[in-house]
Amino acid sequence: MTRTEASDSGLQATTPEAEATTRATAEEAPQVAGTTPEEASEWRRAWDAWHEARWATVSAPHGTAALADTVWLSTQEQKVDGIAGRWRADGARVVATGLDGSGYTDAGGAPVGDAVALAGGEELRAGDVLLRAFVRDGIPALRILDPHTPGRVRLQRIDAYAPDRAWVREATFTPRDEPVGFDHIDGHRSVQQRTGTLEFELDGIPTRLTATVLADALSVVFGDATNGVETFRFRFLRVPLPDEEGRTTVDFTRAILPPCSFSDHYVCPLPPPGNRLDVAVRAGERTPVRADA
Repeated sequence: MTRTEASDSGLQATTPEAEATTRATAEEAPQVAGTTPEEASEWRRAWDAWHEARWATVSAPHGTAALADTVWLSTQEQKVDGIAGRWRADGARVVATGLDGSGYTDAGGAPVGDAVALAGGEELRAGDVLLRAFVRDGIPALRILDPHTPGRVRLQRIDAYAPDRAWVREATFTPRDEPVGFDHIDGHRSVQQRTGTLEFELDGIPTRLTATVLADALSVVFGDATNGVETFRFRFLRVPLPDEEGRTTVDFTRAILPPCSFSDHYVCPLPPPGNRLDVAVRAGERTPVRADA
């Protein structure tokens, strides 16, 4: 079995080869004072590469937009529509029995036996469908990623604001001693133990955002005045880990849509108290663009 990231934070995505490209919706952003034309061009090229990699991650056959269902499991065996075998939870593992003759294979392509046990992020292949174990707060679920699900088939591109370097802000991060609670889109509440506060200026106004400390970045869930009008109801942001003096950079041009904007079967965290900004952050990804049904 292979292990992949099993989080709905959307901030640790892989970048498979792109199937298509997507473009920012506005004109080329103006050059920021104090930068040379060469620096501005290189910065724009880096943003374009990031944007195309994001599209590849979302639109891949088993990418973000391919999630067709999340089936929460209990210790009692159950059938799952369209999926062979009987499925149950065993602690934080997803267990299936009755798979003989299913034709399912593990990540290496080897046929599975009658029974399998999957840890969070481990996968089986069922034809062109991917079955992935997902674990939240110790409770496992089976995720079904189907390249033919309408949410992926109808997806055409990710709308984004034209990148403007003025939305890149120097910031200071201060760790917190107390944990922070996060409500999720499905009503669940989780607690993050390692958090802190990012401080920077936005439109000349001192601004603070709560961030969660990951192994390789800070994770931010935020809202702003564009939500529900120009953008999805909230967005995510990945911020580099601070240096020894707490300094880092907040780049709103790389704000991303949460997974739940691409499929209703994700359980994304919502912005914590204080992370809904009054200012309109016209930077980063805006909305998924889908073909008419």
